Amino acid sequence: MKLSFFSLASGSSGNCYYLGTPDYGLLIDAGIGIRTIKKVLKDKSVDMDKIIAVLVTHDHADHIKTVGVLGEKLNIPVYTTEAVHQGINKSRYVEDKLYGSKRVIEKEVPFMIRDFRITAFAVPHDSTDSVGYFIEYGNHKFTIATDVGHITDTVGKYICQANHLIIEANYDEEMLRFGSYPAFLKERVASPTGHLSNHDAAEFLATHYTPELKNIWLCHLSRDNNHPELAYKTVDIRLFEEGIRVGKDVTLVALKRTTPSDVYEFE
Repeated sequence: MKLSFFSLASGSSGNCYYLGTPDYGLLIDAGIGIRTIKKVLKDKSVDMDKIIAVLVTHDHADHIKTVGVLGEKLNIPVYTTEAVHQGINKSRYVEDKLYGSKRVIEKEVPFMIRDFRITAFAVPHDSTDSVGYFIEYGNHKFTIATDVGHITDTVGKYICQANHLIIEANYDEEMLRFGSYPAFLKERVASPTGHLSNHDAAEFLATHYTPELKNIWLCHLSRDNNHPELAYKTVDIRLFEEGIRVGKDVTLVALKRTTPSDVYEFE
């Protein structure tokens, strides 16, 4: 069956992604309002009743704002690790705590949701716990790696298996260095448990590219320390230096922070 992917929002103000078939779909993170989620899904011709699960990466507010509503009010199962679940239920940003909708998963132990084979993997970030997701559907392999302090061997392993990759390009190093953030916040963002820079994402992609990688979406761009054009250009130039041509060898998109992306479909 045809597979569809789109971003509802991607950035420090809120994150939410959709991956689905014509019959059912998943949300990955839910850090935007429920009305926005419903409106975007409707605009993209996705029935809310077809959402069968929510996968959560970690317990920061911009990823979990609406998981309680989705889980407890709409009865959609919410999957993540026990530590992330505990963080969600302690969060002051989640009014509806997860009880009946709670589903606990283990890192690097694959599980099935309908025809999706899903593996969570550890991601270094300064949250209670943090995971990325490797999602297999037929011959398609999606990896989402957001809020990545640095690319560990484990993160790299799942990036390198992907045909379709959603990877963080949070900040431009110069913009962060000379920007308005206080020193402690600059240190936090650039730390090994903070966020991934345009440069580091570009360097890894350029030096680990394989022809199996067809699509790259740059996600979680900072409002204050990045621009979509700059993130795109940084990765594009570094790939070109290795002889990898965007538009021919691989598709590259910088996802917008607060507005939905196009719908990308795969047979």
